[in-house]
Amino acid sequence: MITPKSQLLPQLSQLFRRIPFLLTTTREDPKASLYGEKYLKRLLWYLFAGTRGGPSRAEIIKAIQNRPTNANQLAQILHVDYKTIQHHVRVLEENGLIVPSDKGAYGAVLFLTPKMEEALPILDEIWSRIGRRKINQTKTE
Repeated sequence: MITPKSQLLPQLSQLFRRIPFLLTTTREDPKASLYGEKYLKRLLWYLFAGTRGGPSRAEIIKAIQNRPTNANQLAQILHVDYKTIQHHVRVLEENGLIVPSDKGAYGAVLFLTPKMEEALPILDEIWSRIGRRKINQTKTE
């Protein structure tokens, strides 16, 4: 059965509202992207190397990269308390590195933002310089 175009558009609109990163675009001028990359590098250094929770946040990023999951699944995968995962997810979300499929809903699946996907080599570089704790290798497809 084929869905009429008039019914399909509201369904797509609803889908895009639930997954906001699908609507984002990266149209930037070269100067802004240079500044943005420098800012992003500093942010990643702070979040992953400058705080006690850095190793846990890096593990969360790597786990989500391998397979989008919800907070409860992350707690099981990483053998960390659920409240701890919630805290780190909130920090990563506030800094635009991950996004939930349905904001505020219990069990929302977490995804990496395009910004974080592009910054994965920076995360690997940071971790290779620090080397305090081994994190999962970036999975290449």
